[in-house]
Amino acid sequence: MAANKEFALLCLENPLLDIQAVGTEDLLKKYNLKANDAILAQPEHMPIYEELLNNYDAKLIAGGAAQNTARGASYILPPNSVVYLGGVGNDKYADILRDAVKQVGLRVEYRVDPNVGTGKCGVVITGHNRSLCTDLAAANHYDLDHLKSPSIWPLVKNAQFYYVGGYHFTVCPPAIQALGEEAAANDKTFIVNISAPFIAEFFKAPLDASSQYWDYVICNESEAAAYARSHDLPVAETDVAGIAKALANLPKANTKKPRVAVITQGTLPTVVAIQGQDEVKQYPVHAIDASKINDTNGAGDAFAGGFVAGLVQGKPLDTCIDMGQWLARLSIQELGPSYPFPKQTYQPSS
Repeated sequence: MAANKEFALLCLENPLLDIQAVGTEDLLKKYNLKANDAILAQPEHMPIYEELLNNYDAKLIAGGAAQNTARGASYILPPNSVVYLGGVGNDKYADILRDAVKQVGLRVEYRVDPNVGTGKCGVVITGHNRSLCTDLAAANHYDLDHLKSPSIWPLVKNAQFYYVGGYHFTVCPPAIQALGEEAAANDKTFIVNISAPFIAEFFKAPLDASSQYWDYVICNESEAAAYARSHDLPVAETDVAGIAKALANLPKANTKKPRVAVITQGTLPTVVAIQGQDEVKQYPVHAIDASKINDTNGAGDAFAGGFVAGLVQGKPLDTCIDMGQWLARLSIQELGPSYPFPKQTYQPSS
């Protein structure tokens, strides 16, 4: 059923200012970064942000995985459909974030930390690879008090769909649990994106604590493999369909609707399993000419944005998958996790 009320979708994660630049193998080696990876910054990584700003042609983009997804959903949905929560500092970087999201019609309700700066993500692009190095800073200080505050909790109560990016499992699991409990108790829809392999491996306890509330769980093949490995699933790490079935059939708090597990695989088919069903569906990705690919950074976030927008609109699952693939296809033709303007309207692929 479509949600017609304002701000039907509420998203939570870690708002970051993406400092994105085309880099070199030497830059990756200098900071001991892999070409296609996502890590939390350690002290030795801190100089990379100034180096990208000063020595490279860096672009500043409103980032953080779920904020990218929220912007994507806003791109498709009517105005005043999406609100996003997270923590920022009281600085110019937070102002840049606010201006950027305002332009695309996304409402943000940030927790502002007076003592810690806004988080940053250094994005080093080499070819079609991207290496993400994140200093969470103020994003790491989001708390349950903000979520439960008199100005924010009514937004939670109003929303019908909750989307949580997996990186928030490193920050405030109690806020994630509060959203999951609210969803299960009121038959709302709770969506989690695992977001990175290290979440499944090193933040297993809070991830697993939330799993009973998942109505939809989204991940890519690397995150699925990490989940299988860290949870000792009785399937091979390369058995994407088997992992999807395992995720779909985890115990569930709200038994009124089956869980859906969605695993993306880049240009390979998107794999979907539904709780209690033997069949695992595969949805081919509609390829575009390689010459049109500008940047794959944020393609997964864009897929989630299109997919969740479809859910909010009450579309069938097949259409939601197609909407995710459509928005991802638009995104990879832009620089960074961005969407083309003037706005394009979703057109079914078949």
